[in-house]
Amino acid sequence: MSHAELAWFKSSYSTGDGDSCIEVAATPGTATVHIRDSKNTHGPQLIVPAPAWQGFVTYARHLNA
Repeated sequence: MSHAELAWFKSSYSTGDGDSCIEVAATPGTATVHIRDSKNTHGPQLIVPAPAWQGFVTYARHLNA
């Protein structure tokens, strides 16, 4: 799957006028998650293993509970 074919999405907590949004796209075949700045979609991406992303999301949810 090429970077152009990724299905990017933002958190439901993101708003259209926010200046601190990221987008993520999972690549199931390679078990990685791509992360990018929603304001600079052609800029650099951070690619992490899916288990590391899941650990981060779990941690972040715990902080907001």
